[in-house]
Amino acid sequence: MFSSALSLTARFAACLTAVTLMATSALAAPAPATAGQELVIEDNDFLGPGGSDQLSAIPLLFNPHVRVLGFTVVSGDGWENAESAHLRRLLEIVGRTDVPVADGAVYPLVNTRAEMKLHEQQYGIIPWKGAWGGAGSIDSATDTQPAIPAMKEGAPHLSPVAQSAAQFLIEQVHAHPHEVTIVAAGPLTNLALAIRQDPTFAETAKQLVFMGGLLDTSMMSITGNADFASDFNMIFDPEAAHITLTAPWKKVTVVGSVSNDLMLSKQYLARLTAKKTPLTDYIGRYYDPLPMWDEMTTAIAADPTLVTSAVDARMDIDTSHGPHYGHVFVVPDSLAPHDSPMRTVHIVRSIDADRFRDIFAQQAQTDLPGREH
Repeated sequence: MFSSALSLTARFAACLTAVTLMATSALAAPAPATAGQELVIEDNDFLGPGGSDQLSAIPLLFNPHVRVLGFTVVSGDGWENAESAHLRRLLEIVGRTDVPVADGAVYPLVNTRAEMKLHEQQYGIIPWKGAWGGAGSIDSATDTQPAIPAMKEGAPHLSPVAQSAAQFLIEQVHAHPHEVTIVAAGPLTNLALAIRQDPTFAETAKQLVFMGGLLDTSMMSITGNADFASDFNMIFDPEAAHITLTAPWKKVTVVGSVSNDLMLSKQYLARLTAKKTPLTDYIGRYYDPLPMWDEMTTAIAADPTLVTSAVDARMDIDTSHGPHYGHVFVVPDSLAPHDSPMRTVHIVRSIDADRFRDIFAQQAQTDLPGREH
């Protein structure tokens, strides 16, 4: 056990060393603050083309009250290099090449494909494995990030910034202290690296809004779609989730189980694509009938008044290597252990779904000038 722990420590130290080395590269100039706008960075595993990951950019890019300081990319639903390329191509399609993209963590801090395979053998199938096999077999995946396959929507010309995602996050938060909302809709590896590299990072941000922390999903996996009941963002990198959730954020909003309640249905797709723009053409061409997990998360970050009910509780992630590895747990404040690192989070339980759909449709149909096709 001692040698295993030593190995994990060495691997985590290697992650931090890599981030520190990348941080010495040329840094992007901090974007100036704009009065009256919410400053946001979205960190996500932008699987593409289309899908909830990519479409999560819409409530941020097309809201006049939001300034997107940048996007940071992390492996999760897919491999980081392909996710970044799909995101940068989308930014070209919608004419927002002014928004920087910072490439981030390729691998979880501790978890590996081999360890996930062993977990499946011991405790049962994990329905969605992302970069390590998707909805199929984990044996079909590779241990290392492969080359980017041919892209249906065409390869991007836009390049990522020279900084790592963690360094970009740190720099932007310190450039705008207590003003930047971090929206995380993928595994939390980049945020954990930023927190470990700069212990003041979380407390210097305005808040964290993240998609994950699914609760009460056991019955959903039986009566509904098991893929939708899998808290993949937590399962892929449990240690990063624990580091992030126990950091000293001023506020944490959790958009978990509620996000399963609203689908991008064919009926709603028809509404979105009724007006033809480069973006609605993109949405229609690469349509995937999934819950609007990440779109709801970014929409709530941009407009918290969408939330109609929520509850506060202490939250953390199970990092013990047992059947609940990577699963979230919550307790009321009165039952939390003394001196516990568990922090209070704001768990969204319902939103104004009709208003969300109306706003999202309006944003998706916005046709800005100067687009690159």
